[in-house]
Amino acid sequence: MILEGKSIVLGVTGGIACYKAVDLCSKLVQAGASVDVIMTEATLEFITPLPFQTLSRRPVCIDMFQLLDSMDMAHISLAKKADLIIIAPATANTLAKLAVGIADNLLTTTVLSSMAPLVLAPAMDAEMWEHPTTLENVARLTERGAVVVGPGAGRLASGRMGRGRLVDTPELLAAIRQTLGRHGALAGLEVVVTAGGTQEPLDPVRHLGNRSSGRMGYALAEAARDMGARVTLISANVSLEPVLGVELVRVETAAQMQQAVLERRAETDVLVMAAAVADYRPAQRAEQKIKKIGGELTLALERTEDILDAVAASRTDGRPGIVVGFAAETENLLANAQEKLERKQLDLIAANDVTATDAGFGSLDNRVTLLARGAEPVELPLMSKFEVAERILLQIARLWEERYGKLPR
Repeated sequence: MILEGKSIVLGVTGGIACYKAVDLCSKLVQAGASVDVIMTEATLEFITPLPFQTLSRRPVCIDMFQLLDSMDMAHISLAKKADLIIIAPATANTLAKLAVGIADNLLTTTVLSSMAPLVLAPAMDAEMWEHPTTLENVARLTERGAVVVGPGAGRLASGRMGRGRLVDTPELLAAIRQTLGRHGALAGLEVVVTAGGTQEPLDPVRHLGNRSSGRMGYALAEAARDMGARVTLISANVSLEPVLGVELVRVETAAQMQQAVLERRAETDVLVMAAAVADYRPAQRAEQKIKKIGGELTLALERTEDILDAVAASRTDGRPGIVVGFAAETENLLANAQEKLERKQLDLIAANDVTATDAGFGSLDNRVTLLARGAEPVELPLMSKFEVAERILLQIARLWEERYGKLPR
């Protein structure tokens, strides 16, 4: 996990949204990060240090002249150890100070003393956010490399509707993970992931489909983002929340998915086909709803497009550099997966038994075996789909390095 063992400095400034920072602190600690919280004096008007100290199990820092690590000043100690600094909420006042280099409290002094990546999550009333001075300050900070996430739109503390809300914890965590992963194992690569189960229309209200939830593909997209890749997720009929920091392309049918994949093929470094693509579709689509009258209904089916075959046929220019498939099988798992690996000219295939009751379709977990050409199968135990995704992507990174050399970090 990308947050495991990381040192995160969480700056909390004086806005009503500071209560959300408590949840962020909790989630960071749960993910394995070491969290040091810096509160400005204004923040004490809204919340006490106790919840942060309880959750982080570390002293909360407020005083600019506070000593940490024997005789080190707090801002020096925290600046040196930080893998990342996030300020949530970041008020207009703090953004202005950072933009011009004012260091008049522990938080601004720590930021000015650190070379760690900086994530800013603004929160303020809509008029303050829209003021040209605030926007200029944010633009200046962005130009220097700061990552700005939000603000969101909605009901504000003033009772008015507008843009200025602190984004929710999942979005903050996504920004942190993506920022930490800038120089990860897939840094700079263009990765396309397909997800979900395609649906082939029978009539205006019915379709042929499958039980794929799309979770495996979404986990792969999220993990690839965390490893530094630029990710496009081609998603078929999935009700999951979009993956933050990932371009989302929605499709419905196998034909639409093939078109989306082929349109991006020439710019794709790694293609991961995790979607459950329909093998057949109705030969004819009824223009009106088919009524339940008479006896049995016989459907004529025709083959859908084979996306991996189309990719293999157009791969003469070497793009994508790596192609990964999935084999969802009910019998002869390894034999069927090996045959698919060779027939579709894949570099790696993840095989899983979809008859298992504790993994696969509809489950939060998965159990897969990885097969690559000229290598022994690698069996992964039952683990979360995100953990499976990380293992698959690390294998992809190794294959890329063996074939094309190390990526610049």
